[in-house]
Amino acid sequence: MSPHPQVRNPAPHHARRTFEPSAGAAEHFPLGPTLPVARARVCSHVGEMLDPAAFIIANTKLLSPPLLPEIRLYLADESVAVWQKTEDALGLVDSAPPYWAFAWAGGQALARYLLDTPALVAGQRVLDLGSGSGLSAIAAAKAGAVFVRANDIDPLSLAATTLNAAANGVMVATSAHDLISPRSITAESTQRRSDERPFGVILVGDLFYERQLAENVLAYIETAVANGATVLIGDPQRNYFPKGRFITAAEYSVPVTRELEDAEFKLTSVWRL
Repeated sequence: MSPHPQVRNPAPHHARRTFEPSAGAAEHFPLGPTLPVARARVCSHVGEMLDPAAFIIANTKLLSPPLLPEIRLYLADESVAVWQKTEDALGLVDSAPPYWAFAWAGGQALARYLLDTPALVAGQRVLDLGSGSGLSAIAAAKAGAVFVRANDIDPLSLAATTLNAAANGVMVATSAHDLISPRSITAESTQRRSDERPFGVILVGDLFYERQLAENVLAYIETAVANGATVLIGDPQRNYFPKGRFITAAEYSVPVTRELEDAEFKLTSVWRL
């Protein structure tokens, strides 16, 4: 059964801030820059942070996401507070939200699905695209993947992924290369890179929340499937989810917080392309 279309947008209850643009608006945060620009600002300033790992440990707690009691992650227990602390540490205003500090509904569903059906990734090379906290990458490693790479353009995300992988006793490689920009896709095939073997499985969790990002992700994964990869997507049908393009593999009612998702449970599916 397909999940119901999303009618509410994840947003912390704060006058200035929202974690996801509204469906009818342009891709702008209220009183802030466009999402790609905001994320670029974070990336360019992380090098000025003396110790990203120490910052993450100091401002989060080791917690288990509701759907995954067997995994622990460094997570924030309040969205606006960690966002403000990140900006203060980087000397920024109107930066991109710290997506790495939360276990989003799509990532939880996807990780649960991998742990419950480990044959999908056992012995495979796996790429977690836009990995955030690294939750799906960690689940793939625990499920028996032979190699896992977490990819995210936010260096804080990669620092969090490294910490989270260590906390769960698994190995996850990281990469900050922008794999999904049109320039990257045009320059070389998604799956035929000369420097490494192709990925057999690509994971996508909660990436359809911004128009250009969604279009780039879709182009990337369609190329990957054409080259023989399996693509698994965890998403509660966010604003720019391409309805009618994927096949439902599993469905979960994911416990979430009202601060992030304006709901207590989010009906979320795992999809295949």
